[in-house]
Amino acid sequence: MKQLDINCDVGEGVNNESQLMPFIQSCNIACGGHAGDEKLMNFVVDLAIKHQLKIGAHPSYPDKENFGRKSIIIEPNKLKISIQSQINSLKKIIEEKGSTLHHIKPHGALYNDIAKNKALALQFLNIILPYKKEVKLFVPFNSEIEESALKEGFSIIYEAFADRNYNDDLSLVSRDEKDAVITNSDAIISRVFEMLNDECVTTVTGKKIAIKATTFCVHSDTKNAVDIVRMLHQKIAKI
Repeated sequence: MKQLDINCDVGEGVNNESQLMPFIQSCNIACGGHAGDEKLMNFVVDLAIKHQLKIGAHPSYPDKENFGRKSIIIEPNKLKISIQSQINSLKKIIEEKGSTLHHIKPHGALYNDIAKNKALALQFLNIILPYKKEVKLFVPFNSEIEESALKEGFSIIYEAFADRNYNDDLSLVSRDEKDAVITNSDAIISRVFEMLNDECVTTVTGKKIAIKATTFCVHSDTKNAVDIVRMLHQKIAKI
């Protein structure tokens, strides 16, 4: 049985971190692009350290109005300044508390855009180049960012989504569609272990498509996120 790592995007204003963190292994902390501020980052970092989690930065397009879930056109240098500022603000807090930044996971539309747009993927890798030697990068399998990151020598961790449905091309079903989010805990547990052990995922059309992942995201704003991570934690304990 392979090792299972569950991660959550936190510090986004849902305020359920204290309930989630006892049951997860990694967290991705919003750092001001789509959500979060210095006070909230301090609070969430303290919780993450208390629960001995791997701490990641969760930078986004600078777009709080759309919660970073809408693709936007932004001048390259402006994006660079924003992303590095977001990461540095969180990194400073983490290091002041005696811990270290473990990984970077882009948020929302930025995550999806660099997965399919090679030029943007390379642009993003150039932006995070200062952190290359010390942190890992969460990437989706069979994506442009995966291919480019490997070629450029970045350390990567394959991520998949426990509570989201996939299309046949491994893109996520749009949140505008009714089947985008999965909330049934049993269904989520089954698909997580399918992806982990069988290295495939059953898509929204019923096809089984090859996928690779070692960390699985449960979004903190999924309505029953706490119940989901609790049940996954119980399954992990029985392995």
